[in-house]
Amino acid sequence: MSNNVDLQGATWFKSSYSNGDGNCVETAVLSSLQVAAKDSKQGTDGPVLISSAGAWGSLVDWVAGR
Repeated sequence: MSNNVDLQGATWFKSSYSNGDGNCVETAVLSSLQVAAKDSKQGTDGPVLISSAGAWGSLVDWVAGR
């Protein structure tokens, strides 16, 4: 599997829990199989976590206490 994921066309969304000083998590749905997440403080060239949609859903459920 390649580590090169094209993020050019990604539409990033900020967390609804982010505050006004730029400390937030941004996510982008890359496909029905992949989700990307990044720290907005890192800018556009910062590291990006790519995970499967299923793994991302499990993380969100865990954080939400479901």
